[in-house]
Amino acid sequence: MLRNLLALRQIPQRTINVAPVRQLKNKVPEKQKLFQEDDSIPVHLKGGVGDALLYRATMLFTVFGTVYAIYQLGVASFPKKQN
Repeated sequence: MLRNLLALRQIPQRTINVAPVRQLKNKVPEKQKLFQEDDSIPVHLKGGVGDALLYRATMLFTVFGTVYAIYQLGVASFPKKQN
């Protein structure tokens, strides 16, 4: 009985130890070349279409938030009349 329990305890240890290790390619040198080349594109847009979309969305939210804050300041500065 004790031998069976010890055998069961070793099964999970074996499966963890023999799991294959995933090898990842180092992409840092490729990214460094991309960001260091002089092609008159701003750094925040060199990543491609995804960067351009994130930049435009950020600008849209910034402008909308600024306009909304100014609107709310205007509403707060003129309180409603009570009848």
